[in-house]
Amino acid sequence: MYLESLKFQEDIDVFLKKTKPEFKVYTRNNYKNLPQINKNLSEEELYNIDIVSLVLPFKVNSYVVQELIDWNNIPKDPIFIITFPQKEMLIPEHFNIVAKLIKENASKEELDLAIYNIRMQLNPHPAEQITLNIPTIDGEKLMGLQHKYRETALFFPTQGQTCHSYCTFCFRWPQFINLDNQKFASKEVDLLIKYLNEHKEITDILFTGGDPMVMNANILSKYLNAIIDKVPTIKNIRIGSKSLSYWPYRFISDNDSEDILKLFEKVIQSGRHLAFMAHFNHYNELKTPAVKFAIKKLRSIGVEIRTQSPLLKHINDTPEVWAKMWEEQVRLGCIPYYFFIARETGAQHYFCIGLEKAWEIFQKAYNQVSGLSRTVRGPSMSAYPGKIQIIGITEIKNEKVYVLQFLQARNPDWVARPFFAKYDPEATWLTQLKPAFGEEQFFWEDDFSQNYL
Repeated sequence: MYLESLKFQEDIDVFLKKTKPEFKVYTRNNYKNLPQINKNLSEEELYNIDIVSLVLPFKVNSYVVQELIDWNNIPKDPIFIITFPQKEMLIPEHFNIVAKLIKENASKEELDLAIYNIRMQLNPHPAEQITLNIPTIDGEKLMGLQHKYRETALFFPTQGQTCHSYCTFCFRWPQFINLDNQKFASKEVDLLIKYLNEHKEITDILFTGGDPMVMNANILSKYLNAIIDKVPTIKNIRIGSKSLSYWPYRFISDNDSEDILKLFEKVIQSGRHLAFMAHFNHYNELKTPAVKFAIKKLRSIGVEIRTQSPLLKHINDTPEVWAKMWEEQVRLGCIPYYFFIARETGAQHYFCIGLEKAWEIFQKAYNQVSGLSRTVRGPSMSAYPGKIQIIGITEIKNEKVYVLQFLQARNPDWVARPFFAKYDPEATWLTQLKPAFGEEQFFWEDDFSQNYL
């Protein structure tokens, strides 16, 4: 085993000598400096990016540009669409409002107001998370914490409220556009520890953002060490991150890569389980040597990598893409975990797929893979009462219905209890569904309205 690890490190060292990775960020202010841009995009396409990126956040980095995007497949390349704003990501009315103001050289105040009004129409916080999920302690709201499910708390460290690149479909896009009242962020370690110790039912904490892996090892260690040392009831620590996709060098060549790995190893040696919740949206994100080395590095110290993604039109809306992605993830030692429905926020109109089609894609992908890939759960909607899975579409008593169940719920008693919604071929989200069989409401709605609103 020791000789194996030496050989593995030698392979990484040889690879890094050839690649010499350099992390550079590109935004709407400097992306035209990229040689790939002027070579592959028309003036109209550049103009569209300029307009849309005034409303939706835009940031991409050198790794994504140089190693992931296929510039011979523009504009259809899935990684290009994931990271570069497209005209259709704004509805025509919103696009035209911004374009008109730019053309007329409107004042900054007028333009900012129009952009703000548009953003407020994009449902910046789906599932009412800004009001329903924030706990309090000693009468003070913990704005960097969400506690929606009994066993699990989500923590948003202040220093992790950005990403290596931004996803155009991101459901937490308000984190990146300076809407302070729309952000989740906290650097109050003491309050976090106090809350966790007062709520011993919480066994899992998920570090999320943004992306916690933009933090350096020293900052991340302050949070993780505090939990290790002071909260014995936390059994599982999760890191929600897209760094394996957008900057896998984080784990193999950054100045503090070894410190990050030692920190993760310390978590595991303390008796906790460390799960890295990796966001992969397309199998092309798994193809580079860097991501393969990074996955192997994490797994070599005992980190479990679980994978998840929403279903996205223009990106991964075929069974073949999902089956290939799951199979490659399993081959690399990752565990397929969640197949989500795109949340009703931001550019959802561009990415969303109807619930019926979503279930068909999932079912056809699921039946193409072996049991090792069938750990994945979906299609799942992260809605206001909980994570609701579409089990299927069937006919009962001559009525076509969706069969649903909770995978997670505000009330654990709701979990794994099948319920039924009227078939609606146009439905894209839970709020559009109605109870089947003449029922006035779903079984959980009374409890939810009385106890969780």
